[in-house]
Amino acid sequence: MQPRDQWTSNLGFVLAAAGSAVGLGNLWKFPYITYANDGGAFVLVYLLCILLVGMPIMMAEIMVGRKTQKSPVGAMKEAVGDAWGLVGGFGVLSGFLLLGFYTNVAGWTILYVVECLDWSTGGFDSAQAGGDAFVGMIQNGGLQVGLSALFMGATVWVVSNGVSGGIERAARILLPVLFGILLVLFFNSLRMDGAGEAWGFIFRPNFSELGRDGVLEALGHSFFTLSLGMGAMVTYGSYMARRDSVVKAAGWVVILDTVIAMLATIIMFSVIFSQPGLRESVGRSTAGMLFITLPELFYTIVPMGKVLAPLFYTLVGFAALTSTVSLLEVVVSYFIDERGVSRKKASLICGGSTFGLSILTGLSFGAVGGLSSFEIFHEEAGLFATLDHFVANWALPLGGFFLTVGVGWFMPKAVTRAELEDSGTPGFVYPVWLFFIRFVSPVAVGAIILAVILGEADFN
Repeated sequence: MQPRDQWTSNLGFVLAAAGSAVGLGNLWKFPYITYANDGGAFVLVYLLCILLVGMPIMMAEIMVGRKTQKSPVGAMKEAVGDAWGLVGGFGVLSGFLLLGFYTNVAGWTILYVVECLDWSTGGFDSAQAGGDAFVGMIQNGGLQVGLSALFMGATVWVVSNGVSGGIERAARILLPVLFGILLVLFFNSLRMDGAGEAWGFIFRPNFSELGRDGVLEALGHSFFTLSLGMGAMVTYGSYMARRDSVVKAAGWVVILDTVIAMLATIIMFSVIFSQPGLRESVGRSTAGMLFITLPELFYTIVPMGKVLAPLFYTLVGFAALTSTVSLLEVVVSYFIDERGVSRKKASLICGGSTFGLSILTGLSFGAVGGLSSFEIFHEEAGLFATLDHFVANWALPLGGFFLTVGVGWFMPKAVTRAELEDSGTPGFVYPVWLFFIRFVSPVAVGAIILAVILGEADFN
């Protein structure tokens, strides 16, 4: 068996795990769903869900990984029982499918960095940044494949260099740069006319504006934003040293993920609220907000927009890369641990396989008719939309539900207590965690699944 690599420090794990959690969902989806659910009350409910549902599950996933020092399949077998290896295997499959279409959107960020550099130096052309241009871009099959290839190549390169030499090293560079760019954008947003209104919208709760659907949306996003249910945190936890605290590490990851999501939302709304009449068009689509609406705003109303636009899409690209790295590592770690494949070979095989899937999803925006019309779920036409719907609504919630049940009810209490309690952890933490992982988290994730079954929610 190959020697198991480890993070060089707890900080290395926190940065890598935060990078996994911080992705397009923070910079793209959270601002969108916050706007769609009228801000304040939704944000407060979301923060409560992060603390009461997301945090206990994250602690459980990291704990299983650190305890077993194995990837999701072997980890669940050892920690809970042989049959529970199926839960780990389902997580690996989810990571593979998610990476297969996530790479398409991640690839768009490369194009938009290049476009913004061109606009910043040669002048902004609104015809090249509107909705028609965006549709033309995603329907260009060759361009989609090329962008996905570039992004997958970068992802494979990072993962193939190992945990400490590749993933951690990249996280130590990308996360601080990402956060620095975000702070520049944040402080610049404070100078904008709509900043005060944006803060009020986000932080002034009015529960009369929040319906049952909004609560479900907050609950669902609190689960998805932390990369739960697909084995990423089990995998990253398996590279933790015994001396590192699961509780503290999980806490820091949750804090970083939440802070970045909130900063991104403040920036987005400060821009949007500074332009009269713009709010009516924001709620049309998440992609529209990020790739159609914002480019023009950067070059028309945002102070120093020529400088900040390329920085912003670089930020989005970095966030996407830290997420794709964690997704590929879930699959690669399975082949290393369970099949004895070398890291270099596993990275190439898994990266090549997921790239093959990304070709098919990239061609399903209109370039190839059969892929674009492919439909299993009602009103989810196209292979990209089909996989997006399946992963978000079925794969991740089911994986998270069975993991919480397995850890909470079938993993011996003596083992979970030993894993979570250390000299720096207050005594009340373990019983509180045990209550939430046994009773609150399964019910909450079960509510997500039930809402999907009843057709009351769609989380993609």
